[in-house]
Amino acid sequence: MKKSIFSLGLATLVLAGACQQFKTGEGGLQYKIVKDNGQPKAQTGDLLSVNMTVTTDRDSLLSSTYKIGLPQIINIAADSLPGLYPGDYNSMFKMLGEGDSAVFKLNLDTMAAKTMQPKPDFADHYVTFSVKVNKHFKKGELTDSALYAEVNTYFDGEIEKLRSSEEGKINDYIKKNNLEPLKTTSGLQYIITEEGKGEKPVAGDTVKVNYTGALVATGDVFDTSIKEVAEKNNTYNPMRPYEPAKFAIGVRQVIPGWDEGLLLLPKGSKAKLIIPSELGYGERGDGRGIIPPFAPLVFDIELIDVIKPVANDTTAQDNTAK
Repeated sequence: MKKSIFSLGLATLVLAGACQQFKTGEGGLQYKIVKDNGQPKAQTGDLLSVNMTVTTDRDSLLSSTYKIGLPQIINIAADSLPGLYPGDYNSMFKMLGEGDSAVFKLNLDTMAAKTMQPKPDFADHYVTFSVKVNKHFKKGELTDSALYAEVNTYFDGEIEKLRSSEEGKINDYIKKNNLEPLKTTSGLQYIITEEGKGEKPVAGDTVKVNYTGALVATGDVFDTSIKEVAEKNNTYNPMRPYEPAKFAIGVRQVIPGWDEGLLLLPKGSKAKLIIPSELGYGERGDGRGIIPPFAPLVFDIELIDVIKPVANDTTAQDNTAK
């Protein structure tokens, strides 16, 4: 399994917890409190901003806020809510307050028995949550609208951090990889690594492209048309075909960075496109939590073919009897 270091904060959490023994609570929940900051613990109705990684006992990463670059908001539900039980996901966060960090191992056999749902097939016995609490939003006497206004203001600040750090991420990537890209007026940067001998496409042409896309900040591959690359980067999906993408160029069928970048390349070229978020997925990301807001992207592109549109035959046939 590919390993990634998501942040110094996560590394510190893992090292700090390594020498501790897990304790066992209700429902078979195992836990280590790595740091108790001495603050009030979360209660029903409260919200927590956390950084968290979720892994299986097969050493597989399920999710990480460190990869996304944004914290996750956890809503502390009432124990009386149907489907909840002592030792479940909700129970973990009620053990934490602002500044606390902990590692939890959620027992999947207990979860299946208590919820009467099939046990997930992506793990054997446990799913592990490594959690660090950034901020505790206390419900208290606040209305729901007032509470969520606090959360929205906080999250706006986190988004602004991503926006202001974008240029630095791009510059660091270029420096780290010893690149000397060309830059267009839009902010697109590109390097033609192998120049083709064919003609360049123009807007309205159809192109066939092999590609691999990754986040500039982490190098994590999020999509590729090449099966071997997907397998190597643990993104392989047996339900999708792995073949060159085919689409009309210059007509907004793809992100602006592709529309602009591919028009610069002769057929047969290979290139690296460094795409700022303004030419990618912008301030909202992709909406799936894979590409964060204000995320610069890098694509390795091969322009395989350029197909000209077939002109419509506008010549009318004169079927009038002579």
